[in-house]
Amino acid sequence: MMIYGNRNMLEQILDSCHPPEHKHAAIHYMYNRMNSYQLNKFNTEQEYNIIRQITYNNKYDPTTLNNINKTKLTEKQNKTDTHKWAKFTYTGKETKFITKLFKNSPVKISYTTNNTISRILNRKPAHTKAHKQLETSTVYRLTCPDCNMKYVGQTGRSFRIRRQEHCRDFKYNNNKSKFAMHLLENHHSIGHMDDIMEILYITNKGRLMDTIEKYYIYKETKNGNQINDKNRVKQNKIYDAVIQREPGRSRTRNKYAKQ
Repeated sequence: MMIYGNRNMLEQILDSCHPPEHKHAAIHYMYNRMNSYQLNKFNTEQEYNIIRQITYNNKYDPTTLNNINKTKLTEKQNKTDTHKWAKFTYTGKETKFITKLFKNSPVKISYTTNNTISRILNRKPAHTKAHKQLETSTVYRLTCPDCNMKYVGQTGRSFRIRRQEHCRDFKYNNNKSKFAMHLLENHHSIGHMDDIMEILYITNKGRLMDTIEKYYIYKETKNGNQINDKNRVKQNKIYDAVIQREPGRSRTRNKYAKQ
């Protein structure tokens, strides 16, 4: 018995921005297929050589197949393994850098990607006009025009309404806004909202928004210029890794700009 396949597969599998685990999936599939069929020794060796040729043509490490074989044997021995799993969206080498933090922990890592065919074909056009961004829920940042101190906040309502609330709290000396309290207590000016308030991230209310807000508060705390409550900021190795890997790059997107 032999396994028949497309000879074109000997050329190249895929070269894209996906984690190595995804790229190895094709090789895992062919290896498992070889072991699933009842092949004689000659045909098994022939199929193995074909898979090895595919790994060579795709410039994989020659030991890839040996590592896969060892992994399969280990998985059989550790079927009672009770590791917890965490899923990360793969964006490049930065993701691999962060997941290394879990190397010696009981947490096992899996990856997902956003650059799938479905997402590419059905991608919605980005809002480019400022008035559209003003009506969305966001994570935002306020900067004191006199001392450059930062306040990071979030709103599940429109960005426009939250801007008006900060202005009103400053105007009527209310204690609802920490940013307004900072300005009033230090006798600083508020400036024009278009100059001091910016959108950092546009997303719906929920866990993602909470995480993005915490990251930016953490980042400003590290810079020593945040107005938020410093006592609530705890050490976070993942945030540290992101900041360390991109010291000169801003992680903001959909930043508000006057048009």
